[in-house]
Amino acid sequence: MPQPAPQQSRSTTLHQPTQNHLLNALSPEVQQRLFPHLELVAMPLGKVLYESGDVMRYVYFPTNCIVSLLYVMENGSSAEISVVGYDGLIGVALFMGGESTTSRALVQSAGFAYRLLGQRMKDEFNRHGELLHLMLRYSQALITQMAQTAVCNRHHSIDQQLCRWLLLSLDRLKDNYLVMTQELIANMLGVRREGVTEAAGRLHKQGVINYSRGHIVVTDRPKLEQLSCECYEVVKAETDRLLPPYRQQPECEKKLCTH
Repeated sequence: MPQPAPQQSRSTTLHQPTQNHLLNALSPEVQQRLFPHLELVAMPLGKVLYESGDVMRYVYFPTNCIVSLLYVMENGSSAEISVVGYDGLIGVALFMGGESTTSRALVQSAGFAYRLLGQRMKDEFNRHGELLHLMLRYSQALITQMAQTAVCNRHHSIDQQLCRWLLLSLDRLKDNYLVMTQELIANMLGVRREGVTEAAGRLHKQGVINYSRGHIVVTDRPKLEQLSCECYEVVKAETDRLLPPYRQQPECEKKLCTH
């Protein structure tokens, strides 16, 4: 699979750890301990951060990319169980004690993330302070998304699933567009490519999205929310309830770590 470079508008952004919601929510004291050990890494489209059963060495905090967690069957077919962007992190199993997971982590929208050695993450987690409580709340929000995705895939139409997926993805980026082929969307949803093509065509005809050469631009978000099933709102409401609102960083805190 080709791995194009991140889009120009994203690659030229001044990167800050506080662009990630979880890192943003930490107190200056905890940020001072963690930020010097963060490493900014490129996340090209299609990059696999880990496969099922791999022992994790790092956790990743996306800033402007999206990573999908997928279950992959023996025959190679797959389905997405959750999507993570600047709202969260990749590597929950590491600090939950499992060290590995049965899912694959795949970059579905290119950008950047901050990487932290797993041991440093565990050291801070084991202080039993604010990071532990924040990570437990985030883990609960992630479990909610996984459970609701399973329900949605079982009971709702491809059109509704596509709307939910688009909304969840957009909530985890700061743009109103995605770079994603229909084949990849089909792999994420675990459906036939033809089904995604037809569903995307219907959204296009209703003026909800524009789709061209792998670029999806949402032109009518209220309509997209109206067409989606209740699964999107359930996940959004629980995430908003569990996680603190994003706060603007004072200039002095922004200088803690820049790359």
